Amino acid sequence: MKDRIYVCHTFYHVYITCIKELLRKQDNTLSTKAAIVLSRISTDFGDLKIRLENSQLFSEVLIYDEKSEDFFPGLKKYRASGNNIIKNMINRIIFTKKLGKAQIPFLPTDFRAYRDIYVFCDSDPIGYYLNYARIPYHAIEDGLNCLVLFDAAHYDNRGYFRFKAWMSARNFIFIQNGYGKYCLDMEVNDISILKKTAPNYIEQSRENMTARLSDTSKEVLVEIFIANIESLKQKINEGDNAKRKVLILTEKLCSAEAREKLFKRIINKYGKINNEEALIIIKPHPMDNLDYQNLFPEHIVLDGKFPMEILNLFPGLFFDLVVSIFTVPSGIKFAGEIVNLGQNFVNDENDKSLLIDRLSRYAEEILKG
Repeated sequence: MKDRIYVCHTFYHVYITCIKELLRKQDNTLSTKAAIVLSRISTDFGDLKIRLENSQLFSEVLIYDEKSEDFFPGLKKYRASGNNIIKNMINRIIFTKKLGKAQIPFLPTDFRAYRDIYVFCDSDPIGYYLNYARIPYHAIEDGLNCLVLFDAAHYDNRGYFRFKAWMSARNFIFIQNGYGKYCLDMEVNDISILKKTAPNYIEQSRENMTARLSDTSKEVLVEIFIANIESLKQKINEGDNAKRKVLILTEKLCSAEAREKLFKRIINKYGKINNEEALIIIKPHPMDNLDYQNLFPEHIVLDGKFPMEILNLFPGLFFDLVVSIFTVPSGIKFAGEIVNLGQNFVNDENDKSLLIDRLSRYAEEILKG
């Protein structure tokens, strides 16, 4: 039997996975290399597969064409909700099994061949498959402290949650984030800040993990995620060095038109520090494909295909201000000040077009990267 495998849906997931494996290597507990799976259900990983293979950190790098429920038209009827609670539950039981079974032709490997399976964002179809196939696995939080901002398990199952959790614990239906029968445990960054937890939650501080990385491990991480390191450094340092620097983190939250309006508003509001024009640097989210370079040619736009945490590994890097909307900024160590705008900024009374329904597709939320 093979030792372990990680299923990743975002660049942030890969980042955490690499840290885990680098620490194993540092601690001389890397008896065998792990396999890593890149799911393309929500992220274009570009040429990351090649750089992961070149790092020789993993035994194999697999691509998973994971299919959402929308790919299977026959499942739609089981999602219809009505006033009949019993009928709704029957439909959900059927949906749970059918979505899990439907993944089988697209699986990149035989997951039964691995002793330990680690899954980020088990709310995606892979979670349904593992529970359908009765394969135990370890869940890992989708993004840094993401359950604080949005607890998808409780929100998606609001109303009769205890009953639904009881059903999930017996594999009749499936609830993510530690409530599935075959979820052995759920790893989070900080249990103390969570209002609700399942009994199997475990804590592993991301800050402590990163602090333990050796200089050599940090170099490996940077090489995995940054294709052209010198080009990135040059972009960050170009412009008037006398100006203060503002880093704006974009997010894939709404339509392209609404996003353009939103970030124009952010630049107008935070583009000055003490009434002086600042150097604006835009870091697109890895899932955000809006052409910021074309929309904001007067500002510096970085390549979005890496998690923001990588910037922590650049010696001497400093921004006077970092601005995000929903991205949890607590992992940032390169900023004098951090502004986390939140939903209230998005729901500006003068711009109703920017209202966002983030709850419809949490797998694509912006807490990772």
